[in-house]
Amino acid sequence: MQSWRQALLYIVGIGISNLGNWIYLVAINLLILHMTGSPAAVAGLFIIRPLAVLLTNSWAGSLIDRMNQRRLMIMTDVIRGVLIAVIPFLSSVWAIYAVMFLVSVAGAFFGPTSMTYVTKLIAPEDRKRFNAWSSFTTSGAVLLGPSISGLLIAYTDIRVCIFINAISFLLCAWVIRLLPDVDQEKAAEGEPKQRLTLQVWLQDWRSVIRFGQAAKYFVTVYILFQTAMLLGFALDSQEATFIKQVLLLGDEGYGLLVSVAGAGYLAGSAAASFSVKLLSLRMFISAGTLLSSLGYLLFYASSGPMVAAAGFILFGFFSSYANAGFTTFFQNQVPIELMGRFSSVTRLAEGMLQIVLTLLLGFAADLWSLQVVCLIGAGAAVAVSVAVLVAVYAPSRAHHYEPPASNRSAAT
Repeated sequence: MQSWRQALLYIVGIGISNLGNWIYLVAINLLILHMTGSPAAVAGLFIIRPLAVLLTNSWAGSLIDRMNQRRLMIMTDVIRGVLIAVIPFLSSVWAIYAVMFLVSVAGAFFGPTSMTYVTKLIAPEDRKRFNAWSSFTTSGAVLLGPSISGLLIAYTDIRVCIFINAISFLLCAWVIRLLPDVDQEKAAEGEPKQRLTLQVWLQDWRSVIRFGQAAKYFVTVYILFQTAMLLGFALDSQEATFIKQVLLLGDEGYGLLVSVAGAGYLAGSAAASFSVKLLSLRMFISAGTLLSSLGYLLFYASSGPMVAAAGFILFGFFSSYANAGFTTFFQNQVPIELMGRFSSVTRLAEGMLQIVLTLLLGFAADLWSLQVVCLIGAGAAVAVSVAVLVAVYAPSRAHHYEPPASNRSAAT
């Protein structure tokens, strides 16, 4: 790796932001649940992000691939920090939804931008190792965030957790400012900036479609993996309601169970970090996806906190492998110059599917048994995960999981 200092600095910055996000996630779920008492209202929180993606990502990628990515990440983090700081002063659920929508619009830019930036920053042969260690830091946030949130809620106020998340975004922006500008060389060479017009936007979409047609196997694995993940995200929308209404635990119990999932994440990320040379990328993706989906199934099949905790640990441990493996696979397969556009276009489709799945699950849970509905969703995730395993281990596809010497060029 060219510079461990740069890599670690990036991991620290994102780790701070993730810690704030997990403190905030517990708080905002409980805030909306306390304000409304409705599972559908809590599920609405999980629709906001995909809705923002739906309205933004059709054109965001064209900007991301043409802008200075380091500056764009800093700008979006500052915007999110300021907006989240406003939430504690709002008394209307709809006003909170509106602010969270704007936060999600900024986040729709940050995700694809950071993926492109990291791919440029980290050498191809080091990506699997980097992604495993990055997952380890994220897992630490998953473990510490809910615990800190539970303590803050118990001894202070839910709104304190939200302020902490706002500060974490500002700190992350400051850390990113210390990182190298990977686009500086292009600027120094005087590369002309292409004006974004309707014609350019349509050309960008054609470039993504051409890449998808040429990389059919990658697209197949991508669709299967993301479907399993989206089913998990839809199930996440009912997590707080399930813990409080089926397991009959209080706010502190909710925070504790999520912390248990964080412990699983942390253990899994540590194991993944130390096993990058022992286990193949195919094993990371396939086994990680299947076993993490089984964790969801075990959690929603539980009738008490012990089995629920076991499900959370199983999910947390193996999702670390799945995420690190798939991120590496993505970085190795998608050309850098097309990465922002591809991420944005595919997240547009993912956003539509996530809205449908989350609404379906939320309203079904209001009409029928919450546990039965969630078990059906978890079972579907397991079935898709089996399809991922079959696709990844197709004998003729082994070469797709070998680390490339460099990224390929895209037809534009």
